[in-house]
Amino acid sequence: MKRSFLLFALCAVLLVTLPAQAQEWKAATTMKKLPNGLTVVVSEDHSAPTFGICVSYGIGFRLEPEGRTGFAHLFEHMMFEGTPVAPKGIFDRVTESGGGALNGDTRYDFTEYIETAPLPALDALLWLEADRMKTLDFSPKNLENQRNVVEEEVRVNVMNQPYGLFFAIDLPGKAFDTYPNAHNFYGDFKDLDSAKIEDVQKFYEQYYAPNNAVLAIVGDFTPSEVFEKVEKYFAGIPSRSTPPRPNVEEKPQTAERRETETDKLARVPALAIGYRMPPARSPDALAGAVTGELLHNGRASLLYQVLVKDKKVALSVNGGLNWPLGNPFEYNGPTLMTSFIVYPPNVTEDQVLAAYDATVKDLAAKGPSQDELDRIVAKMRADLYAQLEIPINRASALSHAVLFTGSFDSVFTAPSDLAKVTPDQVRAFATKYLVSTNRTIINRVPAPANPGAGKPGGAQ
Repeated sequence: MKRSFLLFALCAVLLVTLPAQAQEWKAATTMKKLPNGLTVVVSEDHSAPTFGICVSYGIGFRLEPEGRTGFAHLFEHMMFEGTPVAPKGIFDRVTESGGGALNGDTRYDFTEYIETAPLPALDALLWLEADRMKTLDFSPKNLENQRNVVEEEVRVNVMNQPYGLFFAIDLPGKAFDTYPNAHNFYGDFKDLDSAKIEDVQKFYEQYYAPNNAVLAIVGDFTPSEVFEKVEKYFAGIPSRSTPPRPNVEEKPQTAERRETETDKLARVPALAIGYRMPPARSPDALAGAVTGELLHNGRASLLYQVLVKDKKVALSVNGGLNWPLGNPFEYNGPTLMTSFIVYPPNVTEDQVLAAYDATVKDLAAKGPSQDELDRIVAKMRADLYAQLEIPINRASALSHAVLFTGSFDSVFTAPSDLAKVTPDQVRAFATKYLVSTNRTIINRVPAPANPGAGKPGGAQ
């Protein structure tokens, strides 16, 4: 699932024109834990008679067991197949009949389920979320249905798509060395095909437990009335034993890694460049988030200006920290700063890298100007505030933060923390992390006309 953050004009104007201190804002938010281990976060928003719900479970791509590649994503789909009490389709009808919306999302460190609707639907949706936290309709028919859906997604998004998401699948597989961080998160067909209904039920019982979840609710109510509803619907769900979190640490990278892949569908070549990043809550992480946006965010970004407009060695530039499967603030293990560069066929890989490296080295030597930094920080802060204005998005951010750290404070402090990043911090970050010994490069080139020639890409 992809969600865009709405950017309110008033919010952007205020961020640019008022001092950073005046923009510090924290919504009334309360947290408690039920006896069964379910953590509940409630945040008030009286701007409209609506609400947003997010249930995040501590299971994502990197956390799925070996031999079960793609299970986290498969289970995102299985959670919409209904339960013995509420058959498939009930959840959708209850949510959408009153003008609401719902979705699910799997990332490296969580799987989330989100809903937004008018306030009268709150009880019904809490009941439905509790119902599918208790059990699912574990039928071979439902498993086969959703296995086919997931495999079709792989065919559409990877096997039959130019570049095949190589910057999201192949690049981490080359950049990291351990199974949690390097395996194909979409799932190998042999793992998906070999799954039995008993395997699926065991996976659910291990990871979809109340003590492995955070429920966040944002809307037009008081915390006391919402906690009462949550206890009514969720308190009776028993806690379950969950597997220990796998070791996701990586040994330091000591040399540049480079690969070439061929692509039978691509018409022009492309580069994926990934630098290993510091831990999410390290002192360098915030400067890394800003650096990623300076380099990649839009046509005013440093890389676009140099590679596309000035040197004309690229057709497009995208990327950032924890891109494309998340934002710079929501990861809980090793991640990359990724650049995805499509370049003309009359330009060589070395020419693109020469211009790219010159841009990065210039940033490391001089840092950004204060004006450049102010511009990108204002954009990032505006995006964060706009996210927090929308109940469903605030619920999502709160749920993830608590799942990772046990606290929601970072959700509200991130905008003001961004305003404290200095040009020297960006320069120091680029000097430390954006070096060749810390990166992996994949050059994806069109396959030769002869289908028997060339080395097939890892994501084909």
